Amino acid sequence: MSPRAIIETSMGMITAELFADGAPGTVENFMNLANAGFYKNMIFHRIIKSFVIQTGDPTGTGRGGSDKQIKLETNNSLLHETGALGMARGNDPNSASSQFYICDSSVHGLDNNYAVFGKVTEGMDVVHAIASVPTGAGDRPVDPPKLLSVSIQ
Repeated sequence: MSPRAIIETSMGMITAELFADGAPGTVENFMNLANAGFYKNMIFHRIIKSFVIQTGDPTGTGRGGSDKQIKLETNNSLLHETGALGMARGNDPNSASSQFYICDSSVHGLDNNYAVFGKVTEGMDVVHAIASVPTGAGDRPVDPPKLLSVSIQ
């Protein structure tokens, strides 16, 4: 049975299946951060309707992350479908650390460039609600929804 992430937000709960077989290093990193309590009381700092909602930066700026960077894992069978969880990164393909996003719609332009490591199984209504909040410059939400916690089951 695949591990599941329970993602508690200020706008509701999201449950996602994690693809430990398809992206083992990425899932291990995400689970380690979640189990260590890293993902607590952060904002969704980047929101683009019909694209992604992004969180996982303790600074809330979009430039922060955890201390450990991980190797990019792409798998042709793991695609950026609606509800996919993916790891955000900088220009270096191996620079992902803690920031992750959830696809608000299918975004196949990201396929094989960013690691997909899970998929929402419950709570897409919450993802769509977060994706619909008003945003300003730099795709930053005016009143940022919060990532309250991530737990692993």
